[in-house]
Amino acid sequence: MDTFNGPLAALQEAVEGVYGGTAAYRGSEHVQEAFEGKTVWEGDVYLFALSGHPTASTCYAWSSPVEGSHRRRFFAVLHEGPVKSAHDAVRASIVQAYREETKDAH
Repeated sequence: MDTFNGPLAALQEAVEGVYGGTAAYRGSEHVQEAFEGKTVWEGDVYLFALSGHPTASTCYAWSSPVEGSHRRRFFAVLHEGPVKSAHDAVRASIVQAYREETKDAH
């Protein structure tokens, strides 16, 4: 699996661009998400303290390559509701992407 260990500034910019406020890097965690015994995503998820957001004080961020290009897609998920960990954040983004794909297919 492809992981991205590039500049934290790009991830920080993504978090601040999506949610506003100020993001400060606090650490990272390696996550591997599997479905039916197969790895569907693996990489490092970066934890940011978020100040200035009305409901969350923490955000998880990472990026993945865009298939067929040299570009990357950035993800930023708040630590709130059912999202209590980096693993939860990755799982929530995968579920959301699946829902969008199946909705578009109909």
